[in-house]
Amino acid sequence: MAQNQISPAWRTPPPTILPRAEITGSKGVIHGAFDYAELTQLGLTTHAVIDFSANSNPYGPSPAVIAALSVVDPACYPDRECLALRCALADHLGAAPEHIVVGNGAAELLWLIAFVFLRPGDRVLIVGPTFGEYARMAQLMGAQVVQWQASPASQFAVDVDAVAAQITTIAPRLVFLCNPNNPTGQVVAPESIAAWASAAPQALFVIDEAYIAFVEGMRSVHALRLPNLLVVRSMTKEYALAGLRLGYAAGAEALIAALAAARVPWSVNACAQAAGLAALGDADHLRATLAQLRLAKAELVAALTRLGCSPYPSATNFFLLPVDDGARLRSHLLRQGILVRDCASFGLPQCIRIAARRPDENAKLLQALEGIQADARKTNTARDHAVGHSFQRREESAGDGVLQNFGATGSAGGAV
Repeated sequence: MAQNQISPAWRTPPPTILPRAEITGSKGVIHGAFDYAELTQLGLTTHAVIDFSANSNPYGPSPAVIAALSVVDPACYPDRECLALRCALADHLGAAPEHIVVGNGAAELLWLIAFVFLRPGDRVLIVGPTFGEYARMAQLMGAQVVQWQASPASQFAVDVDAVAAQITTIAPRLVFLCNPNNPTGQVVAPESIAAWASAAPQALFVIDEAYIAFVEGMRSVHALRLPNLLVVRSMTKEYALAGLRLGYAAGAEALIAALAAARVPWSVNACAQAAGLAALGDADHLRATLAQLRLAKAELVAALTRLGCSPYPSATNFFLLPVDDGARLRSHLLRQGILVRDCASFGLPQCIRIAARRPDENAKLLQALEGIQADARKTNTARDHAVGHSFQRREESAGDGVLQNFGATGSAGGAV
């Protein structure tokens, strides 16, 4: 048998070796950032594409991080307990190291929480539309997922009373809330979360604060010190460490001890630990870059509004933009070297998510959208005459603004 041929025995395992029922048919969750196979198929490289789909700090990591990485010894095992980093995070949060566990990105910790605390048949409440991994991890643990969905008619604001009623009705074992929320950028006040958690002491509230640094002055629920609340944070977003993967969870000592007992050993590599320590030590870089990013985001939203678009309000560095066909627009922009997030996986096929970047990069996105507008006017003259122009603002009950008529002709490319 040739080396590149696969034995039939490798294609089909014995009937006695089967995955759990929850695994069979499970599909992965779509995420932002680069799809490397897709780029290869299109003949593109990461250096040729501006990524507006990942909600990270576009100004890059602190120079101190680069310096710290240069002296890491790859032959030496990392600290399994991440003690130095946990101590630094404890100072950052005003907590004790025993109340913090570090992971290989916030995603690993969220999966670890589901693994440790969920049992088959448990009910899980998810406040959506939101990060798809919450539902997937719960389902793979055999839990029953119930989703409460915010409405575009209310600009995706969370109805705290409706969520409270849902908590009372279903008595969940676990509640997932992304705060600020991805993809909507909406925020729930700590007082509302405290009221939910106090009224449902049997439930574990997992608050994903991956994007909290992008909201100036936002208060963390960690300060509430509630016994049934875990806060999960990413260090890859605001510190621009996505390639290293780093995050942490904070909460009651007993909860953290349970997570630490079940985590994979050495999951946080030496480079990530060194980078995290260096990033925490350079508060000036973080403060300066986030201030620049807030200004760049405000300017981008204003420019899109002048084009006739209607971005949804968002407290974060990213926002939803209503369009006719998110997948089609994403495909067209990617061929021009611009990547945005198609939101069909959030149940929002007529939206894209845009994460603001540096002003020069934002200008290229605007130029590309203006080009689409111009092409639509040329190729759809009759239709444009009827609707006004290709970037009109639609006054609908849901408040949707659209990139109207995009993709109606071959100039927009095929839908993906």
